[in-house]
Amino acid sequence: MILLSFDIEEFDMPFEYQKEISFDEQISISTKGSIIILDLLAKHNIKATFFSTVVFALNAPEIIQRIKNEGHELASHTYYHSKFENKDLLESKLKLQELSGLPIHGFRMPRMMPVSDLEIEKAGYTYNSSINPTLLPGRYNNLHISRTHYNLGNVCQLPASVSPLRIPLFWLSFHNFPLAYYKYLVKRTYQKDGYLNVYFHPWEFIDLTDKKKFGFPAYVSKNSGQKMMIRMDNFMQWINEQNYPNGTIYSFVKKLT
Repeated sequence: MILLSFDIEEFDMPFEYQKEISFDEQISISTKGSIIILDLLAKHNIKATFFSTVVFALNAPEIIQRIKNEGHELASHTYYHSKFENKDLLESKLKLQELSGLPIHGFRMPRMMPVSDLEIEKAGYTYNSSINPTLLPGRYNNLHISRTHYNLGNVCQLPASVSPLRIPLFWLSFHNFPLAYYKYLVKRTYQKDGYLNVYFHPWEFIDLTDKKKFGFPAYVSKNSGQKMMIRMDNFMQWINEQNYPNGTIYSFVKKLT
């Protein structure tokens, strides 16, 4: 099964590059990108999982309503994107349920940062998708962690997909690899694992090449905006041409039990 997921959040990433961006623009950019994503999913009849912060959900209720109405899954991306306390695990779960009327089964930590497995279980999550099981200097060194899903206590751990040789398949790879090569890696990984779990962000569908405004290096802004929309449209069409089934992460996890 192909598991596409999108981390919808206040777009605060420019702060990492010493750039200022207003809160209103953070929400506006992520909202515009989310609309593009939802339209593409509808076009290709693909279901996906959206990991939302509470802050974004509060400020973009129309996006949460579309996620619900169009049969996608809503999961927790904590309360705030750039600050975290353990209490946010339960509080974000409860608030997202209140705002959406949907059950919240899944969790993903912003930036795939470490999070207490015990606290995730205590908050009542069914699955955790907060691990990138690869080596990215300065960010992750998770070569010791399973490439594929495993159980820890009562929680299913679902790492982001990497190729059999642990080449990451997350959003940066999608932007920087030739699309034909990315599809080749996806096919190899799917044949090996029987599923694919990859994630993206709505702000990738906005042109990020203005370095004065955003401060992003070329490997972050490459193929953003219209180019990203075209690439994702192509990728979703290819998924269907391969006859790969798709679904939400929770629908996949349920089948594992």
